[in-house]
Amino acid sequence: MKMKTITSNLPSIDLEGSLSSYLGQIKKFPMLSAKEEYMLAKSWKNGGDLKAAQKLITSHLRLVAKIAMGYRGYGLPVGEMVSEGNIGLMHAVKKFEPEKGFRLATYAMWWIKASIQEYILRSWSLVKMGTTSAQKKLFFNLKKIKNQISANNSGDLEMKHVDEISKRLNVKKEEVISMNRRLLGKEKSLNTPIKNEDSSEWQDWLVDDKIDQELEYSHNQELAERKKLMEDSINILTSREKEILTARRLSDEIATLEDLSKKYKISRERVRQIETKAFEKLQKAMLNAAKSNNLLPLN
Repeated sequence: MKMKTITSNLPSIDLEGSLSSYLGQIKKFPMLSAKEEYMLAKSWKNGGDLKAAQKLITSHLRLVAKIAMGYRGYGLPVGEMVSEGNIGLMHAVKKFEPEKGFRLATYAMWWIKASIQEYILRSWSLVKMGTTSAQKKLFFNLKKIKNQISANNSGDLEMKHVDEISKRLNVKKEEVISMNRRLLGKEKSLNTPIKNEDSSEWQDWLVDDKIDQELEYSHNQELAERKKLMEDSINILTSREKEILTARRLSDEIATLEDLSKKYKISRERVRQIETKAFEKLQKAMLNAAKSNNLLPLN
């Protein structure tokens, strides 16, 4: 994607002035129906239509702003986080594959959050922090888990809490202790006024991990539709294919190739082949069913 071309056509964020002005501008861009989104994504993917990509991006700027607002508790300029989130959105549009049946909003959320979180990590400048996915997860989830397990929020953690957090996030205990101390040293009191003349407090700006009701409803509806599609389509598989696919990809405890090879008295490689073939058959059947039920527009 020609990022500079797309960026030049986006509303600008006045970092010195009003964010509300920017929010007002992006509300003017229309939301897209599933069919409109699909056709625009196909035009961009297959023909490199920049105008189609532009419409996909501008229709999701409100999503970026919503997500960015959720990170205000880190004390960084919201305008900067929105800009970073917009970059993530552009990457999402670039890689989006409409044939898979997901709406762009569902796919783009990961890219938007990743871009914003990378910006936050860079801005906090924590030494040797954020170099692995586990450390990033620790940075962004430590406070939430501490609240869940009623851990001390003002000093060092008890070892039982260190153990619990270490297990949940799969990081070393030393990293949990170190990260907790760094965050405590960086954070302000939740009841400290943001400005002397401002009545709002830091606790008013904590991260809101919840998506808005409209987006949550849309997401849940999409998951329900895909679940029904899978339940209706899985019967295309033979009983052995269905059992192996369920055991390998649709169960909480994933069966090993070794266990299944013993159960069906075939080689592990044969089990893997059956799993792959069954998954491809199911995916194709779901896509055809989605088109037949107008859940995806026809090509």
